[in-house]
Amino acid sequence: MTPVFADTEYWIAINSPRDDLYACAVAVTQILRNRPIVTSEMVLAEFLDGCATRGENVRRMATAFVRGLSTVGLLRICPQTSALFLDALTLYEIRADKEWSLTDCSSIVICQQENVIDVLTHDHHFAQAGLNALLREPIDGSQSKM
Repeated sequence: MTPVFADTEYWIAINSPRDDLYACAVAVTQILRNRPIVTSEMVLAEFLDGCATRGENVRRMATAFVRGLSTVGLLRICPQTSALFLDALTLYEIRADKEWSLTDCSSIVICQQENVIDVLTHDHHFAQAGLNALLREPIDGSQSKM
C-alpha cells in the first residue's frame, strides 16, 4: 500500500483539538488508518519549533509525542541526512519562484523518492509541487486515491 506523507500542519492539528484543522485531520486519519505514514526529522523539528514558545506543558507534551512516534507501527521517520539536505537545497534553489521552505523542499524530495503523492497537510506548497494536500480536499472515504 502506498504511504502517505505527514507534514508539520498535520502533526500540529492532530495534537491540538482547538486547531482549525483538527476535525479534518482526525477524519482523514480514520480514512487512512491502514496506510503507512512517512514523515521526516525536519518535519518533526518544525513541529517542535512551533511548540517552543507555548509553555512548559506544551513542550513536554510535544517531546513525549515525538518520542512516542518511534513506537507507531505504520510510521517511518526519514532521517535528515547530508544528501537529503543537499537535495532539498537544490530544489529550494531551482524553485526560487515559490515560497517553499527548506523543510517543504525536503518533504517534497522525500515524496519524490518514495513515490508518495498524498500528503497530510493543508499547505498549498505541496499542491504546487503536484502532490495531493489531503487536508485541503473534501473528506470522502470512497475517494479512489485514498
